[in-house]
Amino acid sequence: MKIERAARAVEEAERTLWTGRRVLVAQAAVLAGLTLLLLVKEVPGMIREIKIYRMTGGLRAARQHP
Repeated sequence: MKIERAARAVEEAERTLWTGRRVLVAQAAVLAGLTLLLLVKEVPGMIREIKIYRMTGGLRAARQHP
């Protein structure tokens, strides 16, 4: 009887562990998706900022215009 109860407890713990892993994987997938979405949304703004930086001379501007 005690062995059966212990075996049942181990099975329940394994099921809980597996569920916990699934939850963690799902959370990681959601976080990765949101990060990718944010990156894709911000790419046009980053490109615009890079163009402005290049038009103003970038690091060379300090030497050209003291």
